[in-house]
Amino acid sequence: MRNTIQLDTSGLLCPEPVMMLHKAIRSMEVGDVVELIATDPSTERDVPKFCHFLGHILRQQKSDEVAYYYTIEKV
Repeated sequence: MRNTIQLDTSGLLCPEPVMMLHKAIRSMEVGDVVELIATDPSTERDVPKFCHFLGHILRQQKSDEVAYYYTIEKV
């Protein structure tokens, strides 16, 4: 069974959301999922690049008028 970690980086600016994501993923097992919430628009660029560079799977990316939401699986 996969574990899901929720990481709320609301109010933090680049590079903090991606740094916190990186720290969280390092402590996870392969197959675990992190649900990231961010308010920094730069995460729309940074999170997909982070996943691509490190080989993790970006399962979902969406946003609304309040925040940006990502679901990332550790590979």
